[in-house]
Amino acid sequence: MRYFIDHDQGDSIRGWIVPDNPLAISRVVVAVDGRRVAEVPASVIDEAFKRNGWHATGQCTFVVSEAEVPGLSEIPRLELYDADTNVLVYRRMPVEGQIRLRTMLINTGIEPETVLQTALFPYFQHCYFGIHKLPDEILSCVLAGPAAPSAFLSGAVTIPRYENFMTPDLMVTAILLQEPQIEMAARMRWLKARAADAADPARSWRLGPLAEAAAFADGYDFSDVKSLKRFFRMLPEPAYRLLYNPLTRQLGTRMPDDRLHPGNSIAAIEILARVGIVGHKTRFPAFASTLFDRLGIGAPIPALPPVPAETLALAERLKSVKAVEDMIVFDVAMSDAVKASVDKSWS
Repeated sequence: MRYFIDHDQGDSIRGWIVPDNPLAISRVVVAVDGRRVAEVPASVIDEAFKRNGWHATGQCTFVVSEAEVPGLSEIPRLELYDADTNVLVYRRMPVEGQIRLRTMLINTGIEPETVLQTALFPYFQHCYFGIHKLPDEILSCVLAGPAAPSAFLSGAVTIPRYENFMTPDLMVTAILLQEPQIEMAARMRWLKARAADAADPARSWRLGPLAEAAAFADGYDFSDVKSLKRFFRMLPEPAYRLLYNPLTRQLGTRMPDDRLHPGNSIAAIEILARVGIVGHKTRFPAFASTLFDRLGIGAPIPALPPVPAETLALAERLKSVKAVEDMIVFDVAMSDAVKASVDKSWS
């Protein structure tokens, strides 16, 4: 799917959506205050879509007007979604208070950065969370976003694959690192929490290859060091990929199936150095203050919720497992370097 918004003139919003099915007619859903009020099909034929081989008929352009949405020009806030994928293609909101920058928060953890997402959401016209879950073509369209100068994007994207969209002239980039032992503990608990889904054929498909890893994790007692050692000796491939230097993999490889070797750690450090704002969760106030200052936000910085006690306890036990040290050696080096840099430059 590709999309673009040509204009919003108050009483008329025009744009186009090219669906994955070249024979289908795209439809845009109009939502006001979270309630769907209209569904508008593409009605204008553009021969350029046919010439480019994007669509069989070229019927991809839609026009939302007062006829479809009475009082359209008086509605200060509304959203347009692609009806087939539910991807946000446009959000109208008052210009006053908007941050006219494209901003990317690169998530490095298994859990999203919900505190920062909640704090920054009101300041941007367009917000996309969990963008790493989008298909590649849609993600590229969201990252390019020429029609959305006010946009906040967040997700665990593989940076080398999309770094060309993240240059300083295109967007503000920020990344927040976690203690590698804590992140590994969080990922292990994430797997175990999804064991029931993995065991249910009706739900296991949602986990993809991680269904095997979740089912495997359910057979081990994470509160017992001996069980932990057996866990790391018998790791299936999907679990190994999830736990082995995940930060280095995210920063140093282009594709999910790429093999990770020492050279990737050098590439990861080089790429990390090109990110605009780099922070660490153990130094969160420094990171959040720097990000808010760069964006011109005068609000108080939010507070991170505490790490769950079970995760902290598991992270502490992992320090006694030799296999864990080998599995996160690259991530530990980067984590320590970022903490040292923050401590040196921040007071």
